[in-house]
Amino acid sequence: MYMEFTPPVVDKFHSITGSSDPADYFDLDIREVSFEPCKKVADFSMYLGELPPGSNVNEWGVGEVKGSGWSHFVDFVHPLQKAATVKEIEDYPFPDMTQEYRWQHIPKAVKRWHELGYAVRGLPPFYGGTVFETAWALRGLENLLVDFVQNRAMAGALLDRVTDISKGTATILAAAGVDVLVTGDDVGMQRTMMMSPSMWREWLKPRLASVIEAAKEANPEVLIFYHSCGYIEPIIPDLIEIGVDILNPVQPESMDPERIKKLYGNELAFWGTIGTQTTLPFGTPDEVRQEVKRMIETVGDGGGLLISPTHVIEPDVPWENIMAFVDAVKEY
Repeated sequence: MYMEFTPPVVDKFHSITGSSDPADYFDLDIREVSFEPCKKVADFSMYLGELPPGSNVNEWGVGEVKGSGWSHFVDFVHPLQKAATVKEIEDYPFPDMTQEYRWQHIPKAVKRWHELGYAVRGLPPFYGGTVFETAWALRGLENLLVDFVQNRAMAGALLDRVTDISKGTATILAAAGVDVLVTGDDVGMQRTMMMSPSMWREWLKPRLASVIEAAKEANPEVLIFYHSCGYIEPIIPDLIEIGVDILNPVQPESMDPERIKKLYGNELAFWGTIGTQTTLPFGTPDEVRQEVKRMIETVGDGGGLLISPTHVIEPDVPWENIMAFVDAVKEY
Protein backbone atom coordinates (compact mmCIF):
# COMPACT_ATOMS: atom_id res chain seq x y z
CA MET A 1 0.00 0.00 0.00
CA TYR A 2 1.16 3.50 -0.79
CA MET A 3 -0.27 7.04 -0.63
CA GLU A 4 0.87 10.60 -1.15
CA PHE A 5 -0.96 13.64 0.22
CA THR A 6 -1.16 17.22 -1.02
CA PRO A 7 -0.21 19.86 1.58
CA PRO A 8 -3.83 20.60 2.65
CA VAL A 9 -4.42 16.88 3.22
CA VAL A 10 -1.19 16.62 5.20
CA ASP A 11 -2.53 19.40 7.42
CA LYS A 12 -5.80 17.48 7.85
CA PHE A 13 -3.84 14.32 8.64
CA HIS A 14 -1.88 16.13 11.36
CA SER A 15 -5.00 17.59 12.95
CA ILE A 16 -6.91 14.30 12.97
CA THR A 17 -4.16 11.85 13.93
CA GLY A 18 -1.69 13.98 15.85
CA SER A 19 1.04 12.20 13.91
CA SER A 20 3.76 13.97 11.93
CA ASP A 21 4.52 11.21 9.41
CA PRO A 22 1.86 9.55 7.18
CA ALA A 23 4.30 6.84 6.05
CA ASP A 24 4.94 5.81 9.63
CA TYR A 25 1.34 6.19 10.78
CA PHE A 26 -0.09 4.05 7.97
CA ASP A 27 2.99 1.79 7.80
CA LEU A 28 3.33 2.27 4.07
CA ASP A 29 5.34 -0.40 2.28
CA ILE A 30 7.69 2.02 0.54
CA ARG A 31 10.22 4.50 1.88
CA GLU A 32 11.97 7.09 -0.26
CA VAL A 33 15.39 8.63 -0.71
CA SER A 34 16.46 11.56 -2.84
CA PHE A 35 19.12 14.19 -3.27
CA GLU A 36 19.80 17.11 -0.98
CA PRO A 37 18.86 20.54 -2.37
CA CYS A 38 21.44 22.59 -4.18
CA LYS A 39 23.28 24.82 -1.71
CA LYS A 40 23.53 27.74 -4.10
CA VAL A 41 20.96 28.30 -6.84
CA ALA A 42 22.24 30.18 -9.89
CA ASP A 43 20.98 33.66 -10.70
CA PHE A 44 18.28 33.13 -13.32
CA SER A 45 16.98 36.71 -13.38
CA MET A 46 18.26 37.28 -16.92
CA TYR A 47 16.05 34.41 -18.07
CA LEU A 48 12.96 35.11 -15.97
CA GLY A 49 12.72 38.85 -15.60
CA GLU A 50 10.82 40.22 -12.60
CA LEU A 51 8.48 37.74 -10.95
CA PRO A 52 5.50 38.62 -8.72
CA PRO A 53 6.11 38.80 -4.94
CA GLY A 54 6.01 35.40 -3.27
CA SER A 55 7.22 33.56 -6.37
CA ASN A 56 9.85 30.85 -6.19
CA VAL A 57 12.68 29.88 -8.51
CA ASN A 58 13.87 26.28 -8.31
CA GLU A 59 17.37 25.03 -9.00
CA TRP A 60 16.52 24.41 -12.66
CA GLY A 61 15.61 28.07 -13.05
CA VAL A 62 11.90 27.45 -13.50
CA GLY A 63 9.84 30.26 -11.99
CA GLU A 64 6.87 29.20 -9.86
CA VAL A 65 4.13 31.79 -9.48
CA LYS A 66 1.38 31.03 -6.99
CA GLY A 67 -1.75 30.06 -8.87
CA SER A 68 -5.39 30.29 -7.99
CA GLY A 69 -7.19 27.71 -5.89
CA TRP A 70 -5.34 25.22 -3.72
CA SER A 71 -1.96 26.29 -2.41
CA HIS A 72 0.05 23.59 -4.19
CA PHE A 73 -0.87 24.81 -7.70
CA VAL A 74 1.60 27.14 -9.42
CA ASP A 75 2.02 28.75 -12.81
CA PHE A 76 5.38 28.17 -14.51
CA VAL A 77 7.71 30.76 -15.97
CA HIS A 78 9.92 28.92 -18.47
CA PRO A 79 13.50 30.27 -18.45
CA LEU A 80 14.35 29.03 -21.98
CA GLN A 81 11.09 30.05 -23.62
CA LYS A 82 12.78 32.80 -25.64
CA ALA A 83 15.88 30.82 -26.59
CA ALA A 84 16.54 30.85 -30.34
CA THR A 85 19.84 29.00 -30.76
CA VAL A 86 21.50 25.77 -29.67
CA LYS A 87 24.25 27.82 -28.05
CA GLU A 88 21.73 29.36 -25.65
CA ILE A 89 20.83 25.84 -24.55
CA GLU A 90 24.49 24.90 -24.19
CA ASP A 91 25.26 28.03 -22.13
CA TYR A 92 22.33 27.60 -19.74
CA PRO A 93 23.34 27.02 -16.06
CA PHE A 94 21.87 23.55 -15.53
CA PRO A 95 22.06 22.28 -11.91
CA ASP A 96 24.88 19.99 -10.84
CA MET A 97 23.38 16.85 -9.29
CA THR A 98 26.65 14.93 -8.90
CA GLN A 99 28.26 16.93 -6.09
CA GLU A 100 28.91 14.53 -3.23
CA TYR A 101 27.09 16.57 -0.58
CA ARG A 102 23.89 16.06 -2.55
CA TRP A 103 23.90 12.26 -2.47
CA GLN A 104 26.40 11.00 0.13
CA HIS A 105 23.59 10.32 2.63
CA ILE A 106 21.65 8.06 0.27
CA PRO A 107 23.49 4.71 0.70
CA LYS A 108 23.21 4.98 4.49
CA ALA A 109 19.51 5.84 4.29
CA VAL A 110 18.87 2.88 1.98
CA LYS A 111 20.70 0.56 4.37
CA ARG A 112 18.69 1.86 7.34
CA TRP A 113 15.33 1.36 5.62
CA HIS A 114 16.33 -2.10 4.47
CA GLU A 115 17.26 -3.06 8.01
CA LEU A 116 13.77 -1.98 9.10
CA GLY A 117 12.22 -4.20 6.44
CA TYR A 118 11.06 -1.62 3.90
CA ALA A 119 11.53 -1.39 0.16
CA VAL A 120 13.16 1.85 -1.00
CA ARG A 121 12.47 3.87 -4.10
CA GLY A 122 14.89 6.48 -5.36
CA LEU A 123 13.55 9.85 -6.47
CA PRO A 124 15.73 11.83 -8.87
CA PRO A 125 15.69 15.58 -8.11
CA PHE A 126 14.01 16.49 -11.39
CA TYR A 127 11.31 18.92 -12.28
CA GLY A 128 8.48 16.65 -13.22
CA GLY A 129 10.00 13.94 -15.33
CA THR A 130 13.03 12.06 -16.57
CA VAL A 131 13.36 13.75 -19.97
CA PHE A 132 10.25 15.37 -21.42
CA GLU A 133 8.63 17.13 -18.47
CA THR A 134 11.87 18.64 -17.22
CA ALA A 135 12.68 19.84 -20.73
CA TRP A 136 9.30 21.46 -21.28
CA ALA A 137 9.38 23.06 -17.83
CA LEU A 138 12.51 24.82 -19.06
CA ARG A 139 11.39 25.54 -22.61
CA GLY A 140 7.58 25.66 -22.39
CA LEU A 141 5.35 22.80 -23.52
CA GLU A 142 4.11 24.40 -26.73
CA ASN A 143 7.58 25.62 -27.62
CA LEU A 144 9.13 22.18 -27.16
CA LEU A 145 6.45 20.43 -29.20
CA VAL A 146 6.94 22.96 -32.00
CA ASP A 147 10.71 22.41 -31.71
CA PHE A 148 10.15 18.70 -32.38
CA VAL A 149 8.97 19.72 -35.86
CA GLN A 150 10.56 23.08 -36.66
CA ASN A 151 13.64 23.45 -34.44
CA ARG A 152 14.95 19.92 -34.25
CA ALA A 153 18.52 20.86 -33.32
CA MET A 154 17.32 22.89 -30.34
CA ALA A 155 14.96 20.15 -29.20
CA GLY A 156 17.72 17.58 -29.43
CA ALA A 157 20.22 19.74 -27.56
CA LEU A 158 17.83 20.35 -24.67
CA LEU A 159 16.62 16.75 -24.40
CA ASP A 160 20.18 15.43 -24.59
CA ARG A 161 21.34 17.73 -21.78
CA VAL A 162 18.44 16.71 -19.53
CA THR A 163 19.03 13.04 -20.41
CA ASP A 164 22.71 13.25 -19.45
CA ILE A 165 21.73 14.65 -16.04
CA SER A 166 19.11 11.91 -15.68
CA LYS A 167 21.67 9.22 -16.44
CA GLY A 168 23.96 10.59 -13.74
CA THR A 169 21.31 10.64 -11.03
CA ALA A 170 19.94 7.24 -12.06
CA THR A 171 23.41 5.76 -11.75
CA ILE A 172 23.91 7.25 -8.29
CA LEU A 173 20.56 5.99 -6.99
CA ALA A 174 20.92 2.52 -8.48
CA ALA A 175 24.45 2.15 -7.15
CA ALA A 176 23.20 3.19 -3.71
CA GLY A 177 21.00 0.08 -3.65
CA VAL A 178 17.49 1.46 -4.08
CA ASP A 179 14.98 -1.27 -4.91
CA VAL A 180 12.96 0.93 -7.28
CA LEU A 181 14.19 3.76 -9.49
CA VAL A 182 11.53 6.33 -10.35
CA THR A 183 11.39 7.45 -13.98
CA GLY A 184 8.57 8.91 -16.01
CA ASP A 185 7.10 11.70 -18.07
CA ASP A 186 3.44 12.60 -18.45
CA VAL A 187 2.75 11.94 -22.12
CA GLY A 188 -0.88 10.83 -21.80
CA MET A 189 -4.08 12.82 -21.76
CA GLN A 190 -7.51 11.58 -20.71
CA ARG A 191 -8.33 9.68 -23.90
CA THR A 192 -5.24 9.90 -26.08
CA MET A 193 -1.53 10.66 -25.99
CA MET A 194 -0.37 14.27 -26.19
CA MET A 195 1.88 13.36 -29.11
CA SER A 196 1.79 10.56 -31.66
CA PRO A 197 3.41 7.26 -30.60
CA SER A 198 5.85 7.68 -33.49
CA MET A 199 6.92 11.09 -32.19
CA TRP A 200 7.35 9.63 -28.70
CA ARG A 201 9.47 6.81 -30.17
CA GLU A 202 11.66 9.25 -32.04
CA TRP A 203 12.30 11.83 -29.35
CA LEU A 204 11.77 10.21 -25.95
CA LYS A 205 12.07 6.42 -26.16
CA PRO A 206 15.83 6.22 -26.95
CA ARG A 207 16.68 8.78 -24.31
CA LEU A 208 14.63 7.03 -21.65
CA ALA A 209 16.24 3.75 -22.72
CA SER A 210 19.70 5.21 -22.14
CA VAL A 211 18.73 6.29 -18.60
CA ILE A 212 17.42 2.80 -17.83
CA GLU A 213 20.52 1.22 -19.30
CA ALA A 214 22.76 3.39 -17.10
CA ALA A 215 20.80 2.40 -13.99
CA LYS A 216 20.87 -1.30 -14.83
CA GLU A 217 24.62 -1.14 -15.45
CA ALA A 218 25.08 0.28 -11.95
CA ASN A 219 22.69 -2.26 -10.38
CA PRO A 220 21.17 -5.02 -12.53
CA GLU A 221 18.63 -5.80 -9.77
CA VAL A 222 17.06 -2.34 -9.62
CA LEU A 223 13.41 -2.22 -10.69
CA ILE A 224 12.47 0.56 -13.10
CA PHE A 225 9.26 2.42 -12.24
CA TYR A 226 7.71 4.50 -15.05
CA HIS A 227 5.01 7.10 -14.41
CA SER A 228 2.67 8.69 -16.87
CA CYS A 229 -0.82 9.85 -16.11
CA GLY A 230 -3.54 9.33 -18.69
CA TYR A 231 -3.80 7.09 -21.75
CA ILE A 232 -0.51 5.56 -22.91
CA GLU A 233 -1.58 2.12 -24.15
CA PRO A 234 0.18 2.40 -27.54
CA ILE A 235 3.64 2.69 -25.94
CA ILE A 236 3.33 0.08 -23.18
CA PRO A 237 5.10 -2.58 -25.32
CA ASP A 238 7.89 -0.05 -25.96
CA LEU A 239 8.29 0.57 -22.25
CA ILE A 240 8.60 -3.16 -21.64
CA GLU A 241 11.15 -3.42 -24.47
CA ILE A 242 13.48 -0.82 -22.94
CA GLY A 243 13.38 -2.29 -19.45
CA VAL A 244 10.48 -0.81 -17.50
CA ASP A 245 9.37 -3.17 -14.71
CA ILE A 246 6.59 -1.20 -12.96
CA LEU A 247 3.87 0.87 -14.65
CA ASN A 248 2.27 3.72 -12.71
CA PRO A 249 -0.47 4.81 -12.15
CA VAL A 250 -2.72 2.81 -14.54
CA GLN A 251 -5.34 5.52 -14.27
CA PRO A 252 -8.76 3.78 -14.48
CA GLU A 253 -10.47 6.81 -15.99
CA SER A 254 -8.12 6.50 -18.98
CA MET A 255 -7.11 2.82 -19.21
CA ASP A 256 -8.84 -0.34 -17.96
CA PRO A 257 -6.52 -1.80 -15.30
CA GLU A 258 -7.99 -5.30 -15.68
CA ARG A 259 -7.37 -5.24 -19.42
CA ILE A 260 -3.81 -3.93 -18.99
CA LYS A 261 -3.15 -6.70 -16.46
CA LYS A 262 -4.39 -9.38 -18.87
CA LEU A 263 -2.28 -8.02 -21.71
CA TYR A 264 0.95 -7.25 -19.88
CA GLY A 265 0.78 -8.84 -16.43
CA ASN A 266 3.47 -11.39 -17.29
CA GLU A 267 5.94 -8.62 -18.08
CA LEU A 268 4.95 -5.70 -15.86
CA ALA A 269 4.01 -5.01 -12.27
CA PHE A 270 1.52 -2.23 -11.54
CA TRP A 271 1.46 0.57 -8.97
CA GLY A 272 -1.77 2.53 -8.53
CA THR A 273 -5.23 1.70 -10.03
CA ILE A 274 -7.47 3.52 -7.47
CA GLY A 275 -8.89 6.56 -9.24
CA THR A 276 -8.34 10.03 -7.78
CA GLN A 277 -10.71 11.57 -10.35
CA THR A 278 -13.65 9.33 -9.51
CA THR A 279 -13.60 6.76 -6.72
CA LEU A 280 -11.71 8.58 -4.00
CA PRO A 281 -13.30 12.05 -4.21
CA PHE A 282 -16.82 11.06 -5.27
CA GLY A 283 -17.39 7.48 -4.13
CA THR A 284 -18.89 6.45 -0.82
CA PRO A 285 -16.64 4.67 1.68
CA ASP A 286 -18.29 1.40 0.72
CA GLU A 287 -17.65 2.07 -2.97
CA VAL A 288 -14.00 2.75 -2.15
CA ARG A 289 -13.76 -0.56 -0.30
CA GLN A 290 -15.38 -2.45 -3.18
CA GLU A 291 -13.03 -0.88 -5.73
CA VAL A 292 -10.01 -1.82 -3.62
CA LYS A 293 -11.31 -5.38 -3.36
CA ARG A 294 -11.90 -5.57 -7.10
CA MET A 295 -8.43 -4.32 -7.98
CA ILE A 296 -6.74 -6.72 -5.55
CA GLU A 297 -8.71 -9.65 -6.95
CA THR A 298 -8.10 -8.75 -10.62
CA VAL A 299 -4.98 -6.65 -11.15
CA GLY A 300 -3.45 -8.22 -8.06
CA ASP A 301 -4.23 -11.78 -9.16
CA GLY A 302 -1.00 -13.74 -8.90
CA GLY A 303 0.87 -10.74 -7.50
CA GLY A 304 2.33 -7.75 -9.26
CA LEU A 305 0.26 -4.94 -7.73
CA LEU A 306 1.23 -2.25 -5.26
CA ILE A 307 -2.18 -0.75 -4.66
CA SER A 308 -2.29 3.02 -4.40
CA PRO A 309 -4.29 6.08 -5.39
CA THR A 310 -3.34 7.06 -8.92
CA HIS A 311 -2.03 10.45 -7.84
CA VAL A 312 -1.56 12.61 -4.78
CA ILE A 313 -4.73 12.80 -2.69
CA GLU A 314 -6.38 16.18 -3.15
CA PRO A 315 -8.36 18.18 -0.57
CA ASP A 316 -11.71 17.14 -2.06
CA VAL A 317 -11.20 13.53 -0.93
CA PRO A 318 -13.20 12.91 2.28
CA TRP A 319 -11.16 11.62 5.19
CA GLU A 320 -13.62 8.73 5.50
CA ASN A 321 -12.65 7.59 2.00
CA ILE A 322 -8.97 7.67 2.84
CA MET A 323 -9.60 5.46 5.84
CA ALA A 324 -11.86 3.20 3.78
CA PHE A 325 -8.99 2.71 1.34
CA VAL A 326 -6.55 1.86 4.13
CA ASP A 327 -8.96 -0.48 5.91
CA ALA A 328 -9.87 -2.30 2.68
CA VAL A 329 -6.23 -2.87 1.76
CA LYS A 330 -5.63 -4.41 5.16
CA GLU A 331 -8.79 -6.53 4.94
CA TYR A 332 -8.37 -7.89 1.43
